[in-house]
Amino acid sequence: MEYSLFTRLAAEFVGTAVLMIFGNGAVANVELKNTKGHNAGWLNIAMGYGFGVMFPVLMFGGVSGAHINPAMTLAQAVNGMFPWSQVLPYICAQILGAAVGQLIVYICYYPHYKETESAEAILGTFCTTDAYATRRNYFINEFVGTMILVLGALCCLELQWGKTNYAAASIVVGFIVWGLVCSLGGPTGPGLNPARDLMPRLLHQILPIPHKGSSRWNEAWIPVVAPILGGMLGCWLFNVLFAI
Repeated sequence: MEYSLFTRLAAEFVGTAVLMIFGNGAVANVELKNTKGHNAGWLNIAMGYGFGVMFPVLMFGGVSGAHINPAMTLAQAVNGMFPWSQVLPYICAQILGAAVGQLIVYICYYPHYKETESAEAILGTFCTTDAYATRRNYFINEFVGTMILVLGALCCLELQWGKTNYAAASIVVGFIVWGLVCSLGGPTGPGLNPARDLMPRLLHQILPIPHKGSSRWNEAWIPVVAPILGGMLGCWLFNVLFAI
């Protein structure tokens, strides 16, 4: 069934919002003061992001492809797998969805944002930073992580076994994200998605949050550029090595 462009954009919007609610919501639950999940640990965050990708792919994969990530949209367009005419509308829907999803997280955790005094903990619920405070490390981890994510997702969803059993493939994609956050997420967060970092960072800048500190715009280009380039390489590897 071919869905209208409006319906596909709605799917990208809602899907990206769901990603933010599950992913950054899990971070807020762990990092913010006096939540029920305060200090629950990294596994809780990894699960949040894994489910935050799994559910939109299950919900909307058959509608829009569930890119929910500008890096995935651009990677497929560059490699001839997605029409350029739809790239800008898809990315606009994704970044707006990311903003709305992050705003929902902020509203739901509003009292805890007011109580939290750690600027680093607050920023972590919005966007990524590098634990080692080096831009080179930041770039490398976002690049490699997104390359693996895009390659893995395409292998699951585009190869014959995934097309035959899309639900199973969608679940595996969620586990890929869960595994990436557990294995390569320590240095940066990770972001692996320009919309997931850029729009929440903008909200961090403008929302009236006590003790929030700097939004660190001097490094904000890294979780935008590195995932885009990494995604392109991952998609190219899929086309060269595995596409039928």
